[in-house]
Amino acid sequence: MARIVGGVTTSHIPAISNAMAKGLEQEPYWKRFFDGYEPVKEWLAKVDPDVAIVVYNDHGLNFFLNQVPTFALGCADHYENADEGWGLPTLASFEGDAQFSWHLAESLINQDFDMTTCQEMLVDHGFVTPMALMWRHLPAWPVKAIPLAVNTVQHPLTSARRCYQLGKALGKAIESYPEDSKVVIFGTGGLSHQLQGERAGIIDVDFDLECMEHIIHDPEWMTRFSNAELMEKAGTEGIEVIM
Repeated sequence: MARIVGGVTTSHIPAISNAMAKGLEQEPYWKRFFDGYEPVKEWLAKVDPDVAIVVYNDHGLNFFLNQVPTFALGCADHYENADEGWGLPTLASFEGDAQFSWHLAESLINQDFDMTTCQEMLVDHGFVTPMALMWRHLPAWPVKAIPLAVNTVQHPLTSARRCYQLGKALGKAIESYPEDSKVVIFGTGGLSHQLQGERAGIIDVDFDLECMEHIIHDPEWMTRFSNAELMEKAGTEGIEVIM
């Protein structure tokens, strides 16, 4: 039976991938940031997962404003990394697990989540940055990967409550898979940030710290906020916290 060995939450901003590509990890601006991931990398080496399910938002490679599914699950055996316009160097492709993905899709649909299933899917910085943060030091990706894209771009958006319910349903789906597989789940995105408009550049440190604390101890806390309330607190792109 498959089981969840743990979860990791992290930012996926392109600046991180750019810093890694340019070898800036030891520069004063970046060193503290990258050093913070060393215990996570050690933990991952210890638990040795077989599969990583990466929850992220697509940035235009697969879905644009005219066609955006609320939830899209990769159901392929192979995923190519592509650059959606930041000029980031692409990384080695990722091995998927289509059999596991189809099991997840069927289980989630049977739990009343109408998933879009993708037998072809490109992955952008939202997916690749977390993977590179954890395993860029290895000669090859040590896990199979399954992308799960959440629409945080084109309104109307799903809610934090619905994403929380999806997470619980995903846990049941994983644990009902008969194969022996250790699964780690990555929750990615950003905390408070806004890229345009009068509040461009907004960062609410207090809200960000509160979010991180509740993700650990009381994740249901996030479900009390409407999307409008979250964007007021965290900025328009800060809605990524629902993931």
